[in-house]
Amino acid sequence: MEKENGRANMKVMVVIDERECSYLALMWVLDFLKESIKHSPLVIFAAQPPTNCNYVVSSAVAMDLFNSVQQQNKKVALGLLEKAERICASKGVIVEAITEAGYPEEVICDAVQKCGVNLLVIGDKENGNIKRALQGSVSSYCVQDAKCQVLLVRNKA
Repeated sequence: MEKENGRANMKVMVVIDERECSYLALMWVLDFLKESIKHSPLVIFAAQPPTNCNYVVSSAVAMDLFNSVQQQNKKVALGLLEKAERICASKGVIVEAITEAGYPEEVICDAVQKCGVNLLVIGDKENGNIKRALQGSVSSYCVQDAKCQVLLVRNKA
């Protein structure tokens, strides 16, 4: 972490998706970490779901469908990032928006390393311990595998 004028500056990344809890996490960062992110852009990240093609595609129609799904996933992710950028701009915060295709937990942890993030912030809807144990979760994976501190912002409503 850099020190400037006696204050530590963190590189913070917030994961954005379609869930309300991700935007609550973004608002939490903007409200409580504004001084910490003053001198470096806030990284906002949206994962594009993987479009696996585990079989041989021999038809042009199937390939067009596959490409169409990829383009739609990217369009959705860019829309999520655009909404988050507008929220940040309204608070005077500069952002670096990133999207990657793949399994969310893996591309998030990869982006943390590539961007040199010090703090990863994830909105986490409380699902209960049994459901989390059976299904796993992106936030649980990131807590275990991200190469930085991870902050979960929970929506208890």
